[in-house]
Amino acid sequence: MSEQLVITHLGQRGDGVAETPAGPVYVPYTLPGETVEVEPVPGHPDRRHLLRVEAASPDRVAPFCPHFGICGGCAVQHWTEPNYRAWKRELVVTALAQANLDAPVDDLIDAHGDGRRRATFHARRSQRDVLEVGFAALRAHHVIGIDHCPVLAPSLNGAIAAAWAIAEQLKPDRKALDIQVTATDSGLDVDVRGSGPLTAARTTALARVAETHKLARLTRHGDLIAQRAAPTVTIGRARVALPPGAFLQATAAGEAALAKLVQTHADGARTMADLFCGVGPFALRLAERGRVTAADSDEAAVAALKQAAATTQGLKPIEAQARDLFRRPFMAQELKRIEAVVFDPPRQGAEAQARELAKSAVPLLVAVSCNAATFARDARILVDGGYRLKSVTPVDQFRHSAHVEIVARLER
Repeated sequence: MSEQLVITHLGQRGDGVAETPAGPVYVPYTLPGETVEVEPVPGHPDRRHLLRVEAASPDRVAPFCPHFGICGGCAVQHWTEPNYRAWKRELVVTALAQANLDAPVDDLIDAHGDGRRRATFHARRSQRDVLEVGFAALRAHHVIGIDHCPVLAPSLNGAIAAAWAIAEQLKPDRKALDIQVTATDSGLDVDVRGSGPLTAARTTALARVAETHKLARLTRHGDLIAQRAAPTVTIGRARVALPPGAFLQATAAGEAALAKLVQTHADGARTMADLFCGVGPFALRLAERGRVTAADSDEAAVAALKQAAATTQGLKPIEAQARDLFRRPFMAQELKRIEAVVFDPPRQGAEAQARELAKSAVPLLVAVSCNAATFARDARILVDGGYRLKSVTPVDQFRHSAHVEIVARLER
């Protein structure tokens, strides 16, 4: 049974929110001030499917992608840019307020650049036994097949066609196959996850796909299938040989914007720590100015960082180690000679490390985060430990989504 709702604001995931006697109700692809007709979502009493917009917001614009509203990749393509930017900055403001933190929040930095340089495509057979390769539908398990995606960088040209060709050889069933593609200086680097063991014939067929699509490298769960060129990326002065499936910031412009903020905040420090360092997007740049201690739980990423540091001239020493900072964070005593700590954890944040930093005497912390809620939680721990939250800068590299990056400065 359908009903009419009035949308009051956008929520943290980009859904429109209607206030009802039963509580807030979430309707994707709607905007503040709109009257909409909706229907229930089975099993989710606080969610509705949008049937039609009865009275549209004057700020509604036509989405630029034909898959918008079907594919779950983008949440907000239908709002004017000033409103979108204000909402995205407000996500950070709200998270700080909920943690009782008072700090200036800068204007949102647009770091979409040329678009996303990495993407994970899903491949699955539908209930009608049709192969689909693309992105997952919004909060659903089925895959929306696509032949192009306008938020991808030109360096990912050919990635979707290659993903389809790989899926056609692996013939996935109802369980999704993940095909991660990263644009590198050497070409497309592809790692496939979710397939069963490969027969010799299927391995040979995949190698032919890699050659046909001129992939730099094709791996399955990190195991090499074919390689035409070693996938590398340039970070500062260094050239980094990427491990299979390596994490990179979603856009090159995003990495550059985050790194510039980190370097600016850490300027003047001679001894620094880069925690959750990955392959070194911050460490390799910071080492142009001072000594760096770097750590991450990803052994392959740390090895790539070490190799890049060893083969790059003009860098100060980088001491990199594989270390699980959730289970074994750096203790205050280990940081006594460090003048600045940079930490960039995954979405779950760095609670254990923040508690140890709060006990330390490090004069400057630079926090980088991709999750406003866990950032605010960790910042609260640090402020309670005596740090002052001096500045917060939101960075938008996941344009059209609810994801926002944050770079913050904390001082003793």
